[in-house]
Amino acid sequence: MSIRRASKRSDEESDTRGPVRLAPLRFLAPYALRYKGRLALALVAMFAATGATLAVPLAVRRMIDHGFAPENADFIDTYFAMLVVVAGALAVASAMRYYLVTTLGERVVADVRSDVFARVMTLSPGFFDRTLSGEVVSRLTADTTQIKSAVGASASVALRNLVMFVGAMTMMVVTSPTLSATALAAIPLLVLPLVALGRRVRGKSRAAQDRLAAISAFATEAIGAVRMLQSFGAETRTTGRYREGAYDAYEIARSAVAARASLTAVVIFIVFSAIVAVLWLGAQEVLSGDLSAGALSQFVLYAVFAAGALGELSQVWGEVAQTAGAAERLSLLAAERSDVAAPSDPVTLPEPPLGALAFEDVAFGYPSDPSMKVLRGVSFAVEPGRTVALVGPSGAGKTTVFQLIGRSYDVTAGRVLVDGVDVRRADLGTLRERIALVPQDTTVLAATIADNIRLGRPDASEAEVVEAARAAHVDAFVRAMPQGYDTVVGERGITLSGGQRQRLAIARAILKDAPILLLDEATSSLDAESEAHIQSALEGLMVGRTTLVIAHRLATVVRADHILVMDEGRIVEEGTHAELSRRGGVYARLAELQFREPAGATLAAQ
Repeated sequence: MSIRRASKRSDEESDTRGPVRLAPLRFLAPYALRYKGRLALALVAMFAATGATLAVPLAVRRMIDHGFAPENADFIDTYFAMLVVVAGALAVASAMRYYLVTTLGERVVADVRSDVFARVMTLSPGFFDRTLSGEVVSRLTADTTQIKSAVGASASVALRNLVMFVGAMTMMVVTSPTLSATALAAIPLLVLPLVALGRRVRGKSRAAQDRLAAISAFATEAIGAVRMLQSFGAETRTTGRYREGAYDAYEIARSAVAARASLTAVVIFIVFSAIVAVLWLGAQEVLSGDLSAGALSQFVLYAVFAAGALGELSQVWGEVAQTAGAAERLSLLAAERSDVAAPSDPVTLPEPPLGALAFEDVAFGYPSDPSMKVLRGVSFAVEPGRTVALVGPSGAGKTTVFQLIGRSYDVTAGRVLVDGVDVRRADLGTLRERIALVPQDTTVLAATIADNIRLGRPDASEAEVVEAARAAHVDAFVRAMPQGYDTVVGERGITLSGGQRQRLAIARAILKDAPILLLDEATSSLDAESEAHIQSALEGLMVGRTTLVIAHRLATVVRADHILVMDEGRIVEEGTHAELSRRGGVYARLAELQFREPAGATLAAQ
C-alpha cells in the first residue's frame, strides 16, 4: 500500500472542487429529525437566550437617556435589577441549549456509526477486495468525530449567531435606518471572502480526511503484521513511511487552518472597520441633535452583537465545510450496495434441508478483475450426504468454489444450486444457516473461547459448547487455562497456536450442525497426533451431511465418495481414488509426489 499514492489522489480531488457544497449535510438531517422534541427544546432555549441578550441594549438606552438624574434614582435601581433577571434567564437558557445540542450531537453520531457499521457488515467481500479496511475504520472514527463536533457545537453556534445577527440587524434598523444602511453596505464585502476562502477550506479539509484515512489504513495493516515486520527488521522503514504520511496530513491540515485564519482576519477587519465608520457617523448625528446618546449606545451595542455574530459565523463556516466533507464520505459508505444483491422475492428453500449441491456450467471472475476467469465451465452435482473432495494445484479455483456456494460472490455465468434452488434467488441468511465452513485461514475474534465457538449458534448452551469442544479436541487445552472457556484470547487469537485456532474453527462447525459442511484444508495446521483425533471427529461429523473437502491429506481423499481434480479453473478429472490413480493424470502425479515426500506432506496446498 502506498500512502503517497493515496495522498496524490486526495490532492487532485481537492484541487478540482467547485463551490462549497452543503448538500452532503442532508445526510445528517434524518438522524437529527429522529429527536424532534429535543430539537424543539433546543430552539426554544436558543431563542430565549438570544432574546435576553437583545434586551440589554434597550435597557442601556433607557438608562442613558432617562436615568442619570437625581429624581430618577429608583428608575436606575429597577433597571439594574431587571438586568440581573435577564442575566439569569440568559444563563439558564444557554445551559439548556448547550446540554440539549451537545447530547443531540452525541446521539446523532452514535446512530450514524451504528447504521454505517451495519451497512459495512452487509457488504460482500468484493467491496473489501477494493477498499482498505483501515480506510473504513477511519470513516467510522475520524469522520464521525468531525460530525459530532459540528452537530454538537458548530451547528448550534452557527444557528445561534445567525439568529443573533438577524435580530441585531433588525433592531439596528429600528434604532437608526441611516446608520443601518452604512452597516449593511459592508455585508457584500463579507460574503465574497466567505465564498472564496470557504471553497478552499472545504477542499483542503476533504484532502486532509482522505490522507488521514490512508495513514490509518497503513497503520492498521502494519499493527496487524507487527510480528512479521519485527522478524524482518522492518520497524524503522515502516515507521518512516507512517511518519511521512502523518506529516503530509499535517501539511494539508495546516494549509486548511491557514485558509480559515485568513478568512477570520478578513472578516474581523471588515466588521470592525464598518463599526468605526458607523460610530463616526453616529457621533456626527448626536452632535447635530438628530440622535440621542442613548440611541447611539443602543445602536453600537447591536452593531457589536451583529459583528460578533458575523465573526463567529466566519469561523464556523470553515468547520461546516469540513463537516460537509466528512458527511459526504460517510454518505458514500452508507450508500454502498453489496455486489451480492438480496432477492426482492426470495424462493423458499426446502424444509427440512436436504444438502444437495450442484454447479451448472459456472464461470467466474473476481470483481477486481472480471476479465480474468478463475472458474471456466465448472459443472458437478453432489447428492445429499455424500462427501466430495476437491484437489489440484494452488490457484486451481478450489476455494473459489466454496465462496460461490456461500454466495460471497455471484457467478459470472451459469448457476449454483443448493437443494435445487439457485443461490441468487434464495434468502441469503437462510442459505448461510445451512452451511458450516472450516476455512484454511482461521479467524478468531478477540472474545472468550466460548463466544468464539458460539459464533454460528449464539443461543447454544454451555453444555453444547463443551460437547462440541470435546469433539474437536479443544477441551483439553482449554481446561488448562486459568479461566477455561471464559478465557479471552488476543486479537485474531494471537495467544493461541495455529493448531488450536484451527480446532476452534472445527468446534464452531460441529456446534452449528449445518447440513452442508465445507472443509478448506481443515487439518493443515495440526500435528500428526492431533490430526488423527480430528480426522476421527470430522468423519463422525460428516455422517449424514453433504461435505466438500479441499483435501491436502491423502487419507481424507481416499475416504471421499468422489474426487474432483481442478486445474486452471476447470475440472480436468473426476472419479474415486482408485480410478484416478490408474489414469496417470494430474491426480496420479500429485499422489505420486506425496508418496515420495515424508509423512505429513501435502497433496496440494491451496
